Amino acid sequence: MDVKTWNQLFIRHGWNVQKNEGNVFDCQMETKENVEFLQKNLEALGVSYWMEGSNLILADKPVAECEWIKILDFPNRGRGEGLWFEPGQEDPKVEELDTYICGIVRQFNRLGFHTKGSCDGHGKRSPHVMVKKEKDIDQLAGMLLALGLKRVYYREQRNSYCIYLHAQKNELLDLAEKMSLIEEHWLELGLEYIKEQMFYLSLEGLLTIPGTSGDESLVREFVKEKLQPFVDNISTDRHGNLLAEKTYNSGNGPTILLNAHLDTVVEINADRKISKIDSIWTSSEGILGADDRAGVAILLNIAESLVHSSFSGKVKYIFTIEEERGLIGARNLDDYFLWGTDAAIVVDRRGKGDIVTSCGGYIPFCDEAYGKFIERVSLEEGLTEWKCTNGGSSDTRIWAEKGIQSVNLSVGFMDEHTEEESLDIHVAYETVKLIKGIFNNAKDLRSVLREIEGKKFVSKITG
Repeated sequence: MDVKTWNQLFIRHGWNVQKNEGNVFDCQMETKENVEFLQKNLEALGVSYWMEGSNLILADKPVAECEWIKILDFPNRGRGEGLWFEPGQEDPKVEELDTYICGIVRQFNRLGFHTKGSCDGHGKRSPHVMVKKEKDIDQLAGMLLALGLKRVYYREQRNSYCIYLHAQKNELLDLAEKMSLIEEHWLELGLEYIKEQMFYLSLEGLLTIPGTSGDESLVREFVKEKLQPFVDNISTDRHGNLLAEKTYNSGNGPTILLNAHLDTVVEINADRKISKIDSIWTSSEGILGADDRAGVAILLNIAESLVHSSFSGKVKYIFTIEEERGLIGARNLDDYFLWGTDAAIVVDRRGKGDIVTSCGGYIPFCDEAYGKFIERVSLEEGLTEWKCTNGGSSDTRIWAEKGIQSVNLSVGFMDEHTEEESLDIHVAYETVKLIKGIFNNAKDLRSVLREIEGKKFVSKITG
């Protein structure tokens, strides 16, 4: 979707303002020149606003980002950058920076990497930013990798580093928005720590979006927007399920279905607060919504990570509707989308360490070998508590009925459907690690699936 919030527009395009309640922004930390440039652009778009002290108050809804860029991207913008700028002593002037790199420049400076120059590439060459030799450049490179850049290259100069960002123009804007969430001390803790913290931020965002059974439109559109950059095609079927596909590398490996459901059993209270005690999150009022927003967050994380992985094969993503009303979305899914699927991984199980391979022990979801394969992967990943077990009904049952080897994995919630619902976020992230491990062992998975098919064939011909 092209429409962003005002806060997103300001961050993505380089303004350092603090959002308060509603459309009120505290400009106290921004320079006079940058506030005046912001006002100039709001006036050019006919946006109604006024100032109360240092607060900028907007009366109108956000404009589409494409319209915002038309105003910001004036001829010769960025030429002469740095002529009157002392890195580390003065804040960069938004008006002097290239349109698509501006947000990144401001975030670099916020994180203590003082910039000496930049260029957004103008669609002709790699965007780059020059930073002073003051801090550990590898920390900055690690952060950029953690935020999704496939490759980061920097070149040492006499008093600075030139960092090349291999990204398209709109990806630069997305990167600036992600960087705004980073706390400076995270950089010292490394790439994996930053990845984990970004997962928790994504999860928290999903827990704020309403979407009870039969009314999933808002959360579906949110997931669609987040997923779209990482898949080949994406659509909503006639029932409301969100479907997507992606072929990775040569595509000669297994086809794996990843599934979570969009709906909550009752609505998330809009005024509630999320309580965070160590790794346990709860809701101040009503359900938390971790069933199954935790699963949705896990799959979005996997989708982003797979585009940078060595996995060769295909993934089908299914975010179902009305699961809580009796698996309605999964039951009504058109069979054609499942054709060719070798195995399914569902993320909708309470607790920790469960690999659910049957419903109640009497409706099998998969051959024992598939569950045992996942147990082996968990041990290789240093995740020692994962075991195959029986469980209850879920979308997993539908995929198994279609002949797909299927499991349902724990994602850390407990007491779902009640006001006592809780989520262990560390458990949710452990599930991310397990699924990544499964994809890293895709060749072994293909061998296991071939053995299962071989057993089926022998059983069929021997009667």
